[in-house]
Amino acid sequence: MILVMPRSGSALILIAIMAVLAHEAGAQKCGSDAQSTIATDRPQNTASSIVVPCGSLQFENGFLVTGNGGQQTTDFPETSVRFGILRKTELRLAVPDYFYNYDTGSGFTNGFGDMSVGFKQQLGPTPGNFNVSLIPSVSLPTGAHLISSHDYDPTVQLPWSRGLPRNWTIAGMFSVAWPTQSGRRNRTGQASMYFDRQLTAPWDAYVEYSGSFPERGGPQNVINTGMAYKLSPHQQLDFHVIFGLSAATPDYQIGLGYSFRLQVIHAK
Repeated sequence: MILVMPRSGSALILIAIMAVLAHEAGAQKCGSDAQSTIATDRPQNTASSIVVPCGSLQFENGFLVTGNGGQQTTDFPETSVRFGILRKTELRLAVPDYFYNYDTGSGFTNGFGDMSVGFKQQLGPTPGNFNVSLIPSVSLPTGAHLISSHDYDPTVQLPWSRGLPRNWTIAGMFSVAWPTQSGRRNRTGQASMYFDRQLTAPWDAYVEYSGSFPERGGPQNVINTGMAYKLSPHQQLDFHVIFGLSAATPDYQIGLGYSFRLQVIHAK
């Protein structure tokens, strides 16, 4: 259905849904689970299957260095803003990244990318103790001329996770995106899966496979490995390294991040 809408239709529908959810938030008792430990989307490619607590405002930030064929690019601040408005619903905003290319003579440019808005609806836990969420979002053409897609590009993600014995977790995500490239939609399926091991109370490490399969262009397969350290229940540092496994992916990516959560609505 979303493919036959006018170019702004998906954005208008998403904004309308977000407005309805925000209106209903006033009727909810927020803040009762404010002490829960922070759960972030980063540094994995797989999004978290858990929403932020109702009444919490979470900021996830970082920067990424990408190397490919001798060309190096840095993008930052990689800021994602997540706000819990219901017990199992959050609003999401991805702030535009700034891309700095060290060799603009090679055809790359510097500037901001597109922003995106969306929401997450947690569907689990389901039988078998699976956590599942649905994340619809749409990017808005706010970026620099040579970086923006110049269209409203929808994405639908379905992340899942399940706890395993001995402090292990398995998680993954299926998604479909419709990015605009050279004025045409390029429907792209994506799949990922990772294993995470909690080493100590604040430390955990993971290894992840992620694949992207566009209609036009070669597959993009990567291995992502890293770790996260919780400075406190509501603060997290992370580090990760990504290695490309196919010709269409960068040679490597190295990222650092810092995330934190604030409780802006307290239980009465």
